[in-house]
Amino acid sequence: MTPMLFAKSALLAVPLWLLVASVLKVTPSLLKHVVAIAVGFGAAVLLNLFVPSGVLSYVTTFVLMGSIYAVLTLGLNVQWGYTGLFNIGIAAFFSLGAFTAALVTTVKPTGMAATFTQQAFGLGLPFLVGLVAAGLASGVLAYLIGKPTLRLRDDYLAIATIGIAELVRLVFQNERWLANGPQPLRGIPQPLSCVTSEAGCSYLPGFVNGFFAPLTPRDYPFVYVAIVALVLFVTFRVLERAIRSPWGRVLRAVREEEASAAMNGKNVAAFRMQAFVVGAVIMGIGGALYAHYVVSIDYSHFDPLYGTFLIWVMLMLGGSGNNRGAILGAFLVWAIWSGTSFLVDALRPTLAAISPDLPSRGPYVRFLLISFLMLFVVLYRPRGVLPEDKVVSLERE
Repeated sequence: MTPMLFAKSALLAVPLWLLVASVLKVTPSLLKHVVAIAVGFGAAVLLNLFVPSGVLSYVTTFVLMGSIYAVLTLGLNVQWGYTGLFNIGIAAFFSLGAFTAALVTTVKPTGMAATFTQQAFGLGLPFLVGLVAAGLASGVLAYLIGKPTLRLRDDYLAIATIGIAELVRLVFQNERWLANGPQPLRGIPQPLSCVTSEAGCSYLPGFVNGFFAPLTPRDYPFVYVAIVALVLFVTFRVLERAIRSPWGRVLRAVREEEASAAMNGKNVAAFRMQAFVVGAVIMGIGGALYAHYVVSIDYSHFDPLYGTFLIWVMLMLGGSGNNRGAILGAFLVWAIWSGTSFLVDALRPTLAAISPDLPSRGPYVRFLLISFLMLFVVLYRPRGVLPEDKVVSLERE
């Protein structure tokens, strides 16, 4: 096994280990994770040995983006799946988290560079600080939206969230002093990208830099997929514990019968606010993960189609009220969304034979297929692939 293959296998083993650990029913917990690590590393080695490097890089990028959308879907699941809050302004928290993380972690340009890239501030802080700041900013926005609307009917929340989503997007589009306006905000740092450089990371031990020395900048997705997988796993585990706690049972009670929950002494408005803010914090973290991956962001990245509608389809297909279903739905829909790009390319000759103008409209086939998918889910699988788990007691390993 070459050093390059060993380093890539170690990085790919992280998401595989976490996946196996999430589905494996073995006790005690330590034994489960030992088995999961062994299985994950073995699978990663086999992938590196037998899958062409180009295909493996594509699959890694697919898993990376699927994991980011899974984080966003988990946030929506807290709001809609467990509490029944109809939020159709996910793009607001998604974009606010992304731009906040970018402003916190980048360095404000000076001199000639400042004429091309304008931003309100640039603190140059670490990745984890940007992640926390993104979650806090989205949580504050959710509180400000929820305070006047969560006591009213659900349709008021829907109107407020879709309006705020467009407002946030247009602010970032038009106010250049804030985050470079209609021009992309570039230079967002990528965490641990230094391990793929020749010099390595100055703050890491020498043996760690030596282990990852064979990697090149083109291999960075293997590094970042491990980071995103860890964030997704931690988010999933925390939510699983929370939902199976008394707090989670109250959320479901509010969703099923708000009046009964209130008669049992529960402050319905407070619990609805808590769920709305927690979901928004998770969405903000998802936005930060997205920003640090794409490096350059602008308002067009958070179009309602990509930032709201696609995430709703993911949750509905996977299973509303089930965290595992939310993650599964994110990967299934992202696979369909990615796969349709190949379908559009294959259809171009046929479309050109029908009319010369049709190939340029081929991408709309993707929208049509996703719409059909949503219609199919609503009609034939309304509870999703993995319906809600009715177990409410806290499981102890």
